[in-house]
Amino acid sequence: MNEPVAPLLEAVELARYYSVSSGWFKDRATVRALDGVSFTLYPRKTLAVVGESGCGKSTLARQLTLIEQPSSGVLRLAGHDLAKASGKERRVARRNVQIIFQNPYGSLNPRKQVSAILQEPLIINTDLNAKQREEWVRAMMTRVGLRPEHYGRYPHMFSGGQRQRVAIARALMLHPQVVVADEPVSALDVSIQAQVLNLLMDLQEELGMAYVFISHDLSVVRHIANEVLVMYLGRPVEQGSRDIIFERPLHPYTRALLAAMPRLNPAERKERVPLTGELPSPLNPPSGCAFHSRCPFATELCARVRPELRAAEDRQVACHHAERVGTIVPGVQPDKPVS
Repeated sequence: MNEPVAPLLEAVELARYYSVSSGWFKDRATVRALDGVSFTLYPRKTLAVVGESGCGKSTLARQLTLIEQPSSGVLRLAGHDLAKASGKERRVARRNVQIIFQNPYGSLNPRKQVSAILQEPLIINTDLNAKQREEWVRAMMTRVGLRPEHYGRYPHMFSGGQRQRVAIARALMLHPQVVVADEPVSALDVSIQAQVLNLLMDLQEELGMAYVFISHDLSVVRHIANEVLVMYLGRPVEQGSRDIIFERPLHPYTRALLAAMPRLNPAERKERVPLTGELPSPLNPPSGCAFHSRCPFATELCARVRPELRAAEDRQVACHHAERVGTIVPGVQPDKPVS
């Protein structure tokens, strides 16, 4: 009988608030950049976090990589609560949670050779001697598709795809359990994106790590993710398996994001869901559902009562009218549901 697989990373109602100045001679305001995110991540699985700029994706990445301390909530890595860990415990845990940054041009030190960039994590975190570090680095370079002659080169001597391979190698030098990939292919040519994505998937299968994949490109998410977390203004609005959410989104915001995704096959194209207005200010979010001011399905109930995540059709969704939204045919203007 197979033993149950233990989760690598767990977040329970994770939140991060910032106190900011709201203007001259005014009291300071609180920005709820991250407000109640929960998920469980298992080995060899990928959680994709999607949403517009300002929805809290990068804030979540900073919590998961222990760059910042959460304001509240629980963050467990291999069963250990990191939100309440001491400074020493967090330094040790950082070895097991690494990040791949969006821009390979800006994330590598231009004054250092690739050999020095890749050896730095080993110098800081291990007792390996110089010969052992070189062997370790060369082995990782081979694993990510870099050639031996790249060892002594500087970042400006590489293409964008090669630079991102260096960044991936750096993130994997300590064999982490979890890798947070923050828009790792958005700065690359489309022809190179597939190569990097396939590399990430091969490495995940080989090394057994889990990914938190942050992206605004839903075509990329569909290729790599097992589970999808859709965020809006710091809160999760829909969460479930990739296939379920892509085939039948229940939240109007998820529906709008998927309708805007380019599709080559005309039969798969969906009518755009009309969204009016801009993303509200996090300093002054709307009452009730934060999305109601832009939602074609909104009613008076949505403006009064904030919907909480609830189970609906094999996923979690924060919408009062989720079941109704799921029945609307794309391209048909919905009648207002009764509140």
